[in-house]
Amino acid sequence: MVKITAAQVNELRKKTGAGMMDCKKALVEAEGDFDKAIEILRKKGQKIAEKRADRDSSEGAVIAKVNDAANKGVIVSLNCETDFVAKNETYVAMARKMAEVALGTASKEEFLAAEFESGMTVQEKLTEQTGVIGEKIEIGGFETLEAPFVGSYIHGNKIGALVGLSNAINDATQVSKNISMQVASMGATTLSYKDFDPAYVASETEARIAAIEKDNEELARLGKTLKNVPQFISRMQLTDDVLAQAKADIEAQLKSEGKPEQIWDKIVPGKMDRFISDNTTLDQEQCLLDQNYIMDEKQSVADYVASQGEVAVTGFKRVSLS
Repeated sequence: MVKITAAQVNELRKKTGAGMMDCKKALVEAEGDFDKAIEILRKKGQKIAEKRADRDSSEGAVIAKVNDAANKGVIVSLNCETDFVAKNETYVAMARKMAEVALGTASKEEFLAAEFESGMTVQEKLTEQTGVIGEKIEIGGFETLEAPFVGSYIHGNKIGALVGLSNAINDATQVSKNISMQVASMGATTLSYKDFDPAYVASETEARIAAIEKDNEELARLGKTLKNVPQFISRMQLTDDVLAQAKADIEAQLKSEGKPEQIWDKIVPGKMDRFISDNTTLDQEQCLLDQNYIMDEKQSVADYVASQGEVAVTGFKRVSLS
């Protein structure tokens, strides 16, 4: 029987992250052959991975990386089963290293097949660590973004966002971070209402109006204040004719209330802003540039970007554990 030294066990442990007893058993089984011991540990990970394939891996660490030239960024979520594992410093360090590897790849498939360390691919490392940790370990989210300038933001290792800018203005790092915080916080799904499919907007309008009307039936039964039923839900629907009619309706209301015509120009703009706000709820929920800016809700994200000079948002990505 080959004698296994403490130094051998320690070396294997450093290389794989496996427990001391698992490393010793693997070396004994491999009769001291280091590469064979690694393969034994890897197969153990594969068996555990198969057993835990249907487990929920909703915890983990989300990491964003941007290259030195700041024209490409990546977000990776390394998912596990428990918050206990997710908060482990070694686990987070592994997630950071994986994000560095991901920065040089273009797709999740390419990333998983990329070398992680010493000839071991990212996928093989995930399998190995599933055996080491005893939890399902997998890549949950993978997003890349390229632009003339890319910035990022991570919230508590749970949510990550990337934002691309059209050029590297003086405050590009801070501006892109501020907008990335918006993306992380408000969860936009598209850049602007201009990106919506008209059929989707029409279908969503019908569904939302039906839902509000149903709610109002219950509110009426309880004698409570009814919700406002909007005519529209997106700026896409607010044509020049619609806005002109809205303005005419507002002026007619002011006239019926006996408001002097000479002060209408002080009242109408505010009421038009309210009309637009009430009839663009879809945009405010899903469109980054049309959302209220979280650091100053008196302006939209588009207004904030415009205030920063000759720059535009070209795209964004978001990854969340939940």
